[in-house]
Amino acid sequence: MMQNPFENAAFSLVELTAAINKLPNIYGRVGQLGLFRDRGIQSRVLLAEEKNGVLNLLPSKPVGSPGTQNKRGDRKARSFIIPHIPLEDAVMPEDVSGVRAFGTESQLEGVSTIVNDRLQEMKNKHNITIEHLRMGALKGIILDGDGTTTLYNLYTEFGITQKVVDFVLGTSTTNIGAKCREVLRHIEDNLMGEVAQTVRVLVSEEFYDKLIVHPNVEKAYASWSAAQERIGGDMRSGFTFGGLTFEEYRGKSTNAAGSVVRFIAASEGHAFPVGSVSTFQTLFAPADFNETVNTIGLPYYAKLDERKFGRGWDLHTQSNPLPICYRPGVLVKVHTSN
Repeated sequence: MMQNPFENAAFSLVELTAAINKLPNIYGRVGQLGLFRDRGIQSRVLLAEEKNGVLNLLPSKPVGSPGTQNKRGDRKARSFIIPHIPLEDAVMPEDVSGVRAFGTESQLEGVSTIVNDRLQEMKNKHNITIEHLRMGALKGIILDGDGTTTLYNLYTEFGITQKVVDFVLGTSTTNIGAKCREVLRHIEDNLMGEVAQTVRVLVSEEFYDKLIVHPNVEKAYASWSAAQERIGGDMRSGFTFGGLTFEEYRGKSTNAAGSVVRFIAASEGHAFPVGSVSTFQTLFAPADFNETVNTIGLPYYAKLDERKFGRGWDLHTQSNPLPICYRPGVLVKVHTSN
């Protein structure tokens, strides 16, 4: 007879959720940059107030309490429904059949090991999904996991026009320095009191390859790459020219239909400020469990439930994230039309 995991606190919602949140994060590049600060909220609907092109969060209130006082003028309130991303797997009796100690704690140890491995696999999938959503926030257009369905177009929400700069890399006489200054000036004008240390541009491999061989760039790149070679650095990890740091970004994933989704399209890139205080944030809503109603959202949740007739356990994980840029005016799309 198998030991019952539900008699052991290690398999409770609290412990499994703590376990999945402690497991290593396998970030993509956007996660590694640390742009997005994580914040848990109590509601699945984010209320945000816009003033002068900046979104400000409105606090949630207990039912029956007075509402936040409305401030008139050029302010507009918007609501954002936070995406719900569940994932399910199963642990079957045969998965732990190698643990032969009948009726002992060692079988629980076997179940625990399998569950922990599955949690890591499932967390990795949540992580790449969050990376995809964060990349969308950096582009100003947040797409669902299928890579085509728009969750939120921040430019439409704010009623502003996306800034696009064509670097025209196929033309040898293009003044690349002037293009870089155009990007920098636009970002500086739209920081609106926010600070930034640098401006980074994540670009596709096609854009990067054209940039570094452009006649007005290749000498600077040759000098920089020679220095990188001496220290054994990756040539694609951050080439600075004209005040912008260009980095090749090859993030991609497979959607539910089995198609590969590139996070940045060919011959394109996206510029954004680095070192800001409150421009980027990832909001996490609570799980849709009875136990988590009106609690502060966590990045990941996990729960185990026994299958009918005791034939294994269903493992459920979920994340409810909404990465957002509160100043979408600072986002600049770059591309080359030739």
